[in-house]
Amino acid sequence: MKICIFGAGAIGGYMGAKLAEAGADVSLVARGPHLAAMQSRGLTLIEEGVTKTYPVRASEDPAELGHQDYVIVTLKAHSVPPVVGKMQPLIGPDTTIVSGVNGVPWWYFHKIGGPLEGTRLASVDPGNAQWDGFGPDRVLGCVVYPAAEVIEPGVVKHIECNRFSLGEPDGSKSDRAMRLSEALTKAGLKAPVRPRLRDEIWVKLWGNLSFNPISALTHATLDVLCTDPGTRAVARAMMLEAQEIAEKLGVKFPIDVDRRIDGGAEVGAHRTSMLQDLDAGRPMEIDALVGSVHELGRVTDTPTPIIDCVLALIRLRAKMAG
Repeated sequence: MKICIFGAGAIGGYMGAKLAEAGADVSLVARGPHLAAMQSRGLTLIEEGVTKTYPVRASEDPAELGHQDYVIVTLKAHSVPPVVGKMQPLIGPDTTIVSGVNGVPWWYFHKIGGPLEGTRLASVDPGNAQWDGFGPDRVLGCVVYPAAEVIEPGVVKHIECNRFSLGEPDGSKSDRAMRLSEALTKAGLKAPVRPRLRDEIWVKLWGNLSFNPISALTHATLDVLCTDPGTRAVARAMMLEAQEIAEKLGVKFPIDVDRRIDGGAEVGAHRTSMLQDLDAGRPMEIDALVGSVHELGRVTDTPTPIIDCVLALIRLRAKMAG
């Protein structure tokens, strides 16, 4: 089984190191100093106080790696559409694309059934780049839970969690899903195959939709924004709007809004990914995390006044930050 991780930064690097340790045939696509370090010294993983370095096959050019059985995409959502063409040398007749990207996935309405079957989302797949370039039948969904960071080129520090939930768009336990689950499990990761992956997508999105832009606008860490009465109320209102949309789409939430916010507070003084990107001068995942829910509000004829307000503010914040 050949596995390529496209976008081997923190999360992709963590997964790649675990697979390499287990002896999997894994390759990594990365760039810049991080790539150069992996090529010259290997990929170093710091986990539970233990530091190990693994020789890995890493390249910036997918053509060097050839056709893969699985291509696991761990880029930021807005970075994927522009590189669909670059990824084509990895894709053979039976290649599965594993979408490990935050937010509402581009394939969301594939095999969902009902009147919205096949609906495409411009906010996460402008120009249908992924829908047309990959084809939705190739896709296997993935909800990424681990936290990790690249602390220096070629060195990834694992912070918490090791679960990558997998799921077919139609909810089946397919052979391809089970094979990948087995490979990830052998690598010491949790990789359950879920019949209702969209439920998990929304529970994670609940937090990303609200906590991320509020933190970028206020520079507050999770413990602060989840307990301050004002920002907690804004986050709660955004979540309730999102819940109405999701339930119209058949999603079942296993917890309520307040428990989800309390869970965010328990994470502690964590700076969200959107705040980290803002501070580092990187593009923020605004469309995938917030714009997509705004778009789904229009698709389902659901008013989203608080989401719309926060979306306008964070878009202007990004514009003013250049």
